[in-house]
Amino acid sequence: MSHLRARGWICALLVVALLVSCGDDKQRTAADDTPIRIGSKNFTEAKILGELYKQALEAKGLRVELRSAVGPSETVNRALRRGRLDMYPEYVGVLLSEVDGIQERPASADAAYRLAKGIEEKRKLTLLEQTSFSNENALAVTKSFSRTESVRTIADLKKLRATQLRAAPEFEERFEGMIGLRRVYGLKSLKMKAWTSAGDQYPLLDSGKVKVALVFTTDSQLASGRYQLLDDPKGLFAEQHLAPVISQKALQAHGPKLAATINAVSALLTTPVMRGLNAQVDVNKRTPREVAAAFLADSGLK
Repeated sequence: MSHLRARGWICALLVVALLVSCGDDKQRTAADDTPIRIGSKNFTEAKILGELYKQALEAKGLRVELRSAVGPSETVNRALRRGRLDMYPEYVGVLLSEVDGIQERPASADAAYRLAKGIEEKRKLTLLEQTSFSNENALAVTKSFSRTESVRTIADLKKLRATQLRAAPEFEERFEGMIGLRRVYGLKSLKMKAWTSAGDQYPLLDSGKVKVALVFTTDSQLASGRYQLLDDPKGLFAEQHLAPVISQKALQAHGPKLAATINAVSALLTTPVMRGLNAQVDVNKRTPREVAAAFLADSGLK
């Protein structure tokens, strides 16, 4: 009887171990089979970033669903907080000023990152590592217009007669936009008209139909040397290092591989790299998917 009883206990333990093992496999399989939902904003650089993170994660065996061109920061962040997305790439300065409503500028880029990360963690989100590149808002004119009208800074626009600015639709309602230009620089006569899509402002500047336009400092068109970025002596436009905003739930579900892969991509993104990637789409007319695939392959991440 003792041998039979011992044999029975061994069999019971084996069954329990097998059940636990199967449960772990089911949990791992469920996590691996649940797609990571990445959102991106609605301009060239954002679409490229979405593809970079998507394809790098897929190369590591993770399932990813990319929702490209969701909208501006306010829209994408709201979708993340409501659980419709798991992550999206965001500029830290925009996150603070336009999503969190903080108009005071932190003392440094690192201070801004820490502040934004702390705020997001209260929402059960977090920020992964930020990039070295900073894609800031800026106002630009042609160099010929700058010489003719003696316009070198944003403050110089005040001496011009009613001038139209071409910018993104959301620029009208942002502090780092028309609100700040009126409040900080006193540009009461400056009027804004929304562009159809980012990139439209450059041919309009070239033709003279538009005198002043919003640009982004990683725009590939700026390498032509035809445009003058207006100095911002009052610091309206903050540094804009990029940091993926991600749900803590997604990080826990997919383990350290998720954050490590995303951080590895972000570490490669310098200002020259981003201008080059943007140029391949805007100038060479390749798709964001193609550009991202080639870059990741060259970098050993795919």
